[in-house]
Amino acid sequence: MFLVDTNVFLEILLGQAKKESGKKFLDDNIGNLNITDFSLHSIGVILFRYDKESIFQNFVEDVIPNVSLLSLPIKMYGEVINASRNLNLDFDDAYQYSIAKYHGLKVVTMDKDFEGIVDVEILFL
Repeated sequence: MFLVDTNVFLEILLGQAKKESGKKFLDDNIGNLNITDFSLHSIGVILFRYDKESIFQNFVEDVIPNVSLLSLPIKMYGEVINASRNLNLDFDDAYQYSIAKYHGLKVVTMDKDFEGIVDVEILFL
């Protein structure tokens, strides 16, 4: 089971350089994909900023039904702070890390900030 980081979806949605590897990964792993509530909201913020509300609507209609949407229980927010401090991660990466650890998921990302993480499996695309 995989937790797909925000940047993988944005790479595809914004037509960036690694979009094909992102698409292939998603297509090959349908049924084993998870996204955080934070990622969903971040994708919305970014797409709206670029006047791409229709792309967000398509994303919500096409992708969200094929992934599980995860949140972190409130009692676990202390772990986000610990992850940020101990692993030198910013909030969004610490949140992703904490959810992956809590749910026993592998993080799929294009973000080099996850290098050096050893207690959660990280798959770089």
